[in-house]
Amino acid sequence: MNWIIPLADLNYDQNEENAVVSVLRSKWLTMGSVTAQFEQDFAAMTGSPHCLSVSNATEALHLACVALGIGPGDEVIVPSLTFVATANAVLYTGAKVVFADVVSPNDLTISPASIESCITPHTKAIIVMHYAGYPCDMPAIMEIAQRHNLSVIEDAAHCPGATLDGKALGTWGEIGCFSFFSNKNLATGEGGMLTTNSDEIAAKLKLLRSHGMTTLTYDRHAGHAYSYDVVELGYNYRIDEIRAALGIEQLKKLPANNQRRREIVATYREKMPAELGIPFAGHPGVSACHISPVLLPEGSHRKAFQDYMKEHGIQTSIHYPPIHTFSYYREHFPGPHHLPITESIAPREVTLPLYPTMTDEQIDYLVKQVPLALKAAKNSS
Repeated sequence: MNWIIPLADLNYDQNEENAVVSVLRSKWLTMGSVTAQFEQDFAAMTGSPHCLSVSNATEALHLACVALGIGPGDEVIVPSLTFVATANAVLYTGAKVVFADVVSPNDLTISPASIESCITPHTKAIIVMHYAGYPCDMPAIMEIAQRHNLSVIEDAAHCPGATLDGKALGTWGEIGCFSFFSNKNLATGEGGMLTTNSDEIAAKLKLLRSHGMTTLTYDRHAGHAYSYDVVELGYNYRIDEIRAALGIEQLKKLPANNQRRREIVATYREKMPAELGIPFAGHPGVSACHISPVLLPEGSHRKAFQDYMKEHGIQTSIHYPPIHTFSYYREHFPGPHHLPITESIAPREVTLPLYPTMTDEQIDYLVKQVPLALKAAKNSS
């Protein structure tokens, strides 16, 4: 469909094209020196001493679980209001997921109080997700984790460039996991990044990323090694040079792009009808503003709202159908789940377009259509 305002859009130009062409002309496509440069640049942005690129964030989450020794018999606490990969990565290890609630309609991040209530003798780790690019309450969550001797993994898919108390999101827990999917703030099509402050965990992740091999193909290409040993049961989760090259260019644009996203959200808060709930008002930290979730008034017909917006050329989405409501999870993890806030707000959530290249004209058009879409949603309820 030819949207007047799509949900997301890429901020690409000649710089990305030149970067890709440069890789093609080098005739080295496998993970190599360009990837190493991307990792160094990402480390400079986050302040993390160890950054390792992977093919996508799902792989990053899986490797994080494996590196922390999560496996059969363990439980991992995750939010239900997140993309399904957050929980799937736990299941890949044979461990069990336990779903925690969110804080409130104004704070859609995982609730520290709910985390505490989910802890059992089998709990091994907590996975937080910085929903929409807004920080979870990391001081409270880290205190809980330390008190119960639990690991913390940050699903940082929404938040490259975001901070809390001056500290980059993705660097609070043992491991951070970033996404570079096409709709993300830093987009390479597919791709992801692991961050950790631990030398030991970094060494483990590096081995697991590439078949458990002690040297890489690029090491041998560069003349640094002739052979290799395999010392772990690893995976092929490597990124390639083309996507790393795109990542380098996108990283340069990230600060300005994130600032533009914040400005658009501020405009939404100023101009949207008061009856439309816009979460994260007054939220601490500096957000990456990855998506713009809103909550329809109770009793509204969400499909009617989205249908109206679609008819007028505006794409919307839902972030997210809670994981515990999916067929697979209902069958394998039937609960009971104590998630009253998640279950209350999820049917009312709609995601509005948000991307740095939105024009003022597009924003004005969207803001004018929302009250009419709300009216359609009320009339259909």
